[in-house]
Amino acid sequence: MDTTLYYAFMDESGTVGTANGTHFLILAVTAFSNPREVERPIRRAFHQAVKKYGANKVNEVKASDFEEPVISHLLSEIAEKDIKIAATIIDQSAIRVPPKDMEEIYRQAAAWTVRQLAESFPRLDLTIDKRYTNSHLRRLLEKAIRDEVESLPNQNILIQQENSILHKELQAADAVAWAIFQKYEHGNSHFYDLIESKIMNETVIRQKDWR
Repeated sequence: MDTTLYYAFMDESGTVGTANGTHFLILAVTAFSNPREVERPIRRAFHQAVKKYGANKVNEVKASDFEEPVISHLLSEIAEKDIKIAATIIDQSAIRVPPKDMEEIYRQAAAWTVRQLAESFPRLDLTIDKRYTNSHLRRLLEKAIRDEVESLPNQNILIQQENSILHKELQAADAVAWAIFQKYEHGNSHFYDLIESKIMNETVIRQKDWR
């Protein structure tokens, strides 16, 4: 078991639930042994966008808003770093009995994804893109993750939920999740292929009953 402290960053791509949403929901964790390595690639992509669109229109690097060559280059640079990627792919078209609270799909997918990584790397400093402004929902998310990993030996996981504007590593995680989403939702594996060698776990869930 690797006892290296990894700095992990989690983001999603796709929407929760199938009503007017996406078929797939992707939760991906991108973990770095040295998170500062990703700052320069993100900064470069950001400056390219500012130059093209203007500083008043760009707050952060969001893969869905950027041109394909910029994101391709960014993903290629990320893949050159010492990173580990774990991803959970929820096939929402398979759901026949949804949960009462649709956000339970997101929470469970997040928990499964963190467990994938923690099984090999039990020391994690985990930063999650801040999905919820409601503190109760943030607590439910952290509880779901902790409940999922509590049986793992030697696990030591710090969890914080932060605004991606303030963390370039979360912007990198957004690009990774988006790349995986393109493969499953749109059948476009170009971006996925750039990071495939860094994906250590990739689990597709086709769960029918979420009660």
